[in-house]
Amino acid sequence: MPPEQAREAFRGGLRVPTSGFSAGWAQANLISLPREHAYDFLLFAQRNPKSCPVLDVTEPGETSASIFRGDLRTDLPAYTVYRDGELVEERAEVVDLWREDLVSFFVGCSFTFEAALLESGVPVRHIEAGSNVPMYRTARQCRPAGGLSGPLVVSMRPIPAELVATAVRVTTRYPAVHGAPVHVGPPEALGINDLDAPDFGEAVEIRPGEVPVFWACGVTPQAAVMQSKPPFAIGHAPGHMAITDARDSAYQVP
Repeated sequence: MPPEQAREAFRGGLRVPTSGFSAGWAQANLISLPREHAYDFLLFAQRNPKSCPVLDVTEPGETSASIFRGDLRTDLPAYTVYRDGELVEERAEVVDLWREDLVSFFVGCSFTFEAALLESGVPVRHIEAGSNVPMYRTARQCRPAGGLSGPLVVSMRPIPAELVATAVRVTTRYPAVHGAPVHVGPPEALGINDLDAPDFGEAVEIRPGEVPVFWACGVTPQAAVMQSKPPFAIGHAPGHMAITDARDSAYQVP
């Protein structure tokens, strides 16, 4: 379905992970912070572009953006609410929590390049399973900025060994939505001890002959919020993304 229909469905109560939604259109992570913390996040994103590639930023209090012509308070399938770094609520809309000082950042999402993976013959297990992508906090700390610091978060897709090079080649062409993987192979190298226990999302089956491949993830900003404890923040529920009005091809490089 086109973005406006997807957003209408979410506004009407549809609450599902968005992997596989609106093929041909880019998806984005959302993080909304008070204006006094916005510069710190912008600097944090600039220092950590692999995990936090910023696609758009609103003025304080704005509820739409050039790449998102819906209402960012209602048109995502699910939201997270943080107070002093604690996840206090997950909800379907945030109208009553909205503040005029909130600056919203749209951060690139790896769901954007999944259609290209499928077109290249690379399977995407969580789409096959109809589940959310598994996401993990790693032992790698991002470069801090101002009052923000936190770990790199990664998403994982099991890829047949003979198709890993194809997956790398395809995703390298999408640097604005995380680009090439940050790691291929044993999860212990990232400080991940159990692939069956993701920090966000749902575990997926890894079949014989498949290799776990890890991409930087746009949940990293929320991990930074949890570690740094700003007084208030709103994010998307992991895997429940903003469907934008930007074509995924707009973020593809030759």
